[in-house]
Amino acid sequence: MKLIYPAIFTACEEKEGYTVEVPDLPGCVTEGDSLSDAIEMGTDAAGGWILTELEEGRSYPKASEQTDIIIPEGSFAGLLALDIDAYAEKYGNKAVRKNITIPAWLNTYGEKNNINFSKLLTDALMERALSEQKRTVK
Repeated sequence: MKLIYPAIFTACEEKEGYTVEVPDLPGCVTEGDSLSDAIEMGTDAAGGWILTELEEGRSYPKASEQTDIIIPEGSFAGLLALDIDAYAEKYGNKAVRKNITIPAWLNTYGEKNNINFSKLLTDALMERALSEQKRTVK
């Protein structure tokens, strides 16, 4: 799942670098020693914010249009590109155990073909979630 969120970048007064705030994600603020570092840190912070919401079973806010963001004087807006699937693969650690029931013949087929049932179910659920999200964003 790929998401784009607007962010506000403000140059630090006391030292080199930038503070990054993602207005659509309450409390999502970080900083970096350079603009490229700030973008990386902002992307990481926003990805963590979204992943936490998903792992806790909550929805996450829809991103505002960049033109709707109020930019304080001396700051500028930019966009953060988030790859939540890649972020979750790298940092996600919350897993839940599910007990499922399937027909015996499917179980035999899966075992003979070395199918990872957990991965197959996760992939199918992710595909469905992404499909539903695309329908609701339109």
